[in-house]
Amino acid sequence: MKRMTLTRRALSLALAEKQGLHQLDAAEIVEAVFSVMKDAMVAGESVKLVQFGTLLVLDKSSRCGRNPRTGEEMLISRRRMVSFRPSKRLRDRINQSD
Repeated sequence: MKRMTLTRRALSLALAEKQGLHQLDAAEIVEAVFSVMKDAMVAGESVKLVQFGTLLVLDKSSRCGRNPRTGEEMLISRRRMVSFRPSKRLRDRINQSD
């Protein structure tokens, strides 16, 4: 089975077709939505998209780890990461049998 990836360009083309917009206008809308989402996550906020899922910003504390090549212990610095939790409705649609 061939895997496909939905890109920003494909998303803006689909938006333009579905809403009857010019492609450049649709691309600007897509960029604006992603910009607002990025700004919120950089500020530490989660982004909840109803009936789709939630993008959570998680704080990971520093910890000791090992270099897999050498086995040498090293400190993994604290960091923030983004996790996606799909909504129940999305999970159910994904898991529907074909």
